[in-house]
Amino acid sequence: MTNLLPVADGAQVRRYARDLFRRYPRALSLTLGLHVLAAVAGLVGPRLLGDLVEAIRHGEGVGVVDRLAAAIAGFVVLQAVLTRFAHLASARLGERVLARLREEFVDRVLTLPLSTVEKAGSGDLLTRTTRDVDALSRSVRLAVPETMIGLITVVLVVVAMVITSPLLAVPLLIAVPIIVVGTRWYLRRAPEGYLRQNAVYSTVTDGLAETVEGARTVDALHRRQQRIERSDADLRRSWAAEKYTLFLRTAYFPVIDVSYVLPVVATLLVGGWLYLGGSVSLGQLTAAVIYVQMLIDPLDRLLGWLDEVQVGAASLARLLGVAAGAGEPEPHGAEPVGTRIEVRDVHFSYVAGREVLHGINLTLEPGERLAVVGPSGAGKSTLGRLLAGVHEPTAGGITVGGVALHDLPLDKLRNEVALVTQEHHVFIGTLRDNLAMVRPGAGDDEVRAALAAVHALDWALALPQGLETVVGAGGHPLSAAQAQQLALARLVLADPHTLVLDEATSLLDPRAARDLERSLAAVLHGRTVVAIAHRLFSAHDADRVAVVEDGRITELGSHDELVAAGGPYAALWRSWHGERVPDPDDDPWEEDAARAGATR
Repeated sequence: MTNLLPVADGAQVRRYARDLFRRYPRALSLTLGLHVLAAVAGLVGPRLLGDLVEAIRHGEGVGVVDRLAAAIAGFVVLQAVLTRFAHLASARLGERVLARLREEFVDRVLTLPLSTVEKAGSGDLLTRTTRDVDALSRSVRLAVPETMIGLITVVLVVVAMVITSPLLAVPLLIAVPIIVVGTRWYLRRAPEGYLRQNAVYSTVTDGLAETVEGARTVDALHRRQQRIERSDADLRRSWAAEKYTLFLRTAYFPVIDVSYVLPVVATLLVGGWLYLGGSVSLGQLTAAVIYVQMLIDPLDRLLGWLDEVQVGAASLARLLGVAAGAGEPEPHGAEPVGTRIEVRDVHFSYVAGREVLHGINLTLEPGERLAVVGPSGAGKSTLGRLLAGVHEPTAGGITVGGVALHDLPLDKLRNEVALVTQEHHVFIGTLRDNLAMVRPGAGDDEVRAALAAVHALDWALALPQGLETVVGAGGHPLSAAQAQQLALARLVLADPHTLVLDEATSLLDPRAARDLERSLAAVLHGRTVVAIAHRLFSAHDADRVAVVEDGRITELGSHDELVAAGGPYAALWRSWHGERVPDPDDDPWEEDAARAGATR
């Protein structure tokens, strides 16, 4: 099972929620004020109705009765108008808060190191981005306003009952122990239950995503049954977690429903006895009974939406936890001096006790082009990811301009070093937006120049709407090679001083890849380039070649020097260049390791 991203604790969630609403003091004050006024307008009616009963009982004239009836109708209309505007104010406030939440969540996600996402698995992040955001949206839009309205109304109704008759307010106390005990029992269990429910749902999503993405591999290795068994196990855990939260609701809500009815019955009984004893008037009893009845709806609203608030709080805790996973580096006082990259005694392991790289030492001079070659699984891509700051070394260090890579803020790091791999993504939007996202202020000429540099301008202009053609999911489809060219064009436009190209042209045919690399070399002249490749024309054109075997650099020098040395690189070069006509899709190191004597 993957390591899920962190989850914020209850104190962090409450502090963040308070701070979030405090950012909108005027909107919050307006919303609360309108709800209070609407509740007060609703409370006047029962009191006037009690006065109407008393007026009729004492034989008051028709004029008094009509005035009281008109006043009751007027306050009903006033309450309806105030309630409408109160709900509109709540909706506006909720949308503003929700927009802020979503923007901050996106900012947190974009600061996550790629290594953190890989460890957590895409399923957990996907669940937080979809399910948790949706749950929080419902909570902010509906649960929080409804809970706030219910709380305000309950308080004001109780105050109105005390003002009407303190004696008739006493029967309300019968519901207090039931509500307090039941709610405390529920709140002690609900937060943990909903966090567990969301966490196991993440594992379900993660397992399904892995199965879909690796469907061909699963089929080829006959692992269907294993994946089915994992999905079944994940679903059983999800079912158990949801069963527990369902148990909490089915135990809590019936108890609360009973607490609504008891005060009504008690008020009628006690009020009737007090009326017969002359302690309260018929008008007071009438108003008190209506007030008790009015408590049912806000209490039901308050306690009913409390469950949804718990769901929202659990989702907010998971969204805030993304910030902890971002691992923002400590502020570093020094700025990089120059663009020289130094790798000193670097070790790295994905799993404790199983090192992938062992004591790597390397210096990259500004403007140098380094080719990294070696057998599959030797650690070439891992070294490239370390140079790009995707992973941190488990021992040793990497510096750029004298400053450790892991001390640089993410936005600064991306301006220093950029990585392009075989994996690429086409975002939903126009082709221009896909390219200019790395430099939003880039002009049309710059965008076209970047496409031309990677030999993509012709096919880009040939699209139905040219650069304004919508691509990505649901848009105009791009081939794998076109998507790779788009990723390289982004790199040209971003213009970092150091580039790590990990098989960045692997999806192009060999002739096109050769032409593209020559064009890129001209466009990227003066920048440091680390090219990880199996096609050895990249190594031939490089200033130096690093041969990586079994997590170590075994040879380092220029192409001519390594060929003259007669070592593993020379054997690889002979097999690639002279002894046969290579298939460009072959891994020549793998093919010729045995007969060329290359050490794995």
